[in-house]
Amino acid sequence: MASLAPRIQLNDGHSIPQIGLGTWPLDDDAVAEVIVEAVHLGYRHVDTAAKYGNERGVGVGVASSGVARDEIFVTTKLDGQFQGEDRAIAGLDASLDRLGLDYVDLLLIHWPLPARNEYVSTFRTFEKLLNEGKTRSIGVSNFKPAHLERLIEQTGITPAVNQIELNPLVVRAEQRAADEHFGIVTESWSPLGPGTGLLTDARILEVAGAHGRTPAQVILRWHVQQGLVAIPKSKTPERLAENLEVFDFELSSADLALIAQLAQGPDAGVDSDTTGH
Repeated sequence: MASLAPRIQLNDGHSIPQIGLGTWPLDDDAVAEVIVEAVHLGYRHVDTAAKYGNERGVGVGVASSGVARDEIFVTTKLDGQFQGEDRAIAGLDASLDRLGLDYVDLLLIHWPLPARNEYVSTFRTFEKLLNEGKTRSIGVSNFKPAHLERLIEQTGITPAVNQIELNPLVVRAEQRAADEHFGIVTESWSPLGPGTGLLTDARILEVAGAHGRTPAQVILRWHVQQGLVAIPKSKTPERLAENLEVFDFELSSADLALIAQLAQGPDAGVDSDTTGH
């Protein structure tokens, strides 16, 4: 089966499938099985991180999927221990070894950790890794507008992606506006808001009923219509399939207005530094 998700153009000439597979907190064995199933269903985008502890399993899943490596978009992230001048070199080499890959499609700084004051030097190291062909694109995760402004000003490089917690409860309007201003694609982690009650909210259920869709499909369609990339996670084949079936219907302006009522304050969400994301 071919990829079911359209691709969004990045600012560096590459592109990213709009729906991907989130893999936290699956372990090596579980994630390998899920990836094989997901690729069979039409996924071509897998998201992992050094901190997740499942890169080896992700690599096994990609290799066992029956699909050529260059057809699967693989993202990994390097966390705080790899921040600082050139420390990301060994970090990515170790990730590639665990993944069994020669390159990743997207390498992200997992968190800015501004108190360490190393994200600028780290991104300069990412540029070296990009030039060496060990990653096709470079970006960031959980960066706020001030972090982006400083990063771009001091390195002259604009990240391709900013991956942030984002869903109809946590809309991150300021961060998304900054990403758009700089030409950065916004990618949503926790796009379905697990544990928040989002999937059982009466307004989501109303829209889902009107379209004959599941609540998860409505929420993922909300992401898609706003030009966001989303990486929902599931290990259930039925839900994996449902999460890809969001490209053949459209939410109306009335649907979007109803969903907009769910948005909480600007500080809603969790501290990603403590969650593993």
